[in-house]
Amino acid sequence: MAKYECHLRGDFNHILTYLHDGILEGSASASYEDGSDYVSGEVCCAVRVYERYSYAGSNRVSLNLTLVGKGESLFLSAITSGGSQAVFLKLNTWGEEAFLDKLVELVDGLVR
Repeated sequence: MAKYECHLRGDFNHILTYLHDGILEGSASASYEDGSDYVSGEVCCAVRVYERYSYAGSNRVSLNLTLVGKGESLFLSAITSGGSQAVFLKLNTWGEEAFLDKLVELVDGLVR
């Protein structure tokens, strides 16, 4: 499992769309599995789940993205999982890390 969290500033819907599109365009095998949206007053929360095939691990890995915002103050949490074929130990996390690295690239593009 790999995890990335950060604070951002900007328009909630614009950043959510930017990240969603970037994840799907970043890998030929990436797919959007499901999501959930919640709004209460000024607070917005979006949860998204993506999957893609990992050639390094010969399996599928998932990326769970949660974006929470109040006005232009945003918090992003992303966690990957599923990149191992072992039964009792997690031996191969390359696919998870590569999936998360793509998201980090997208976030870096936002803050520049």
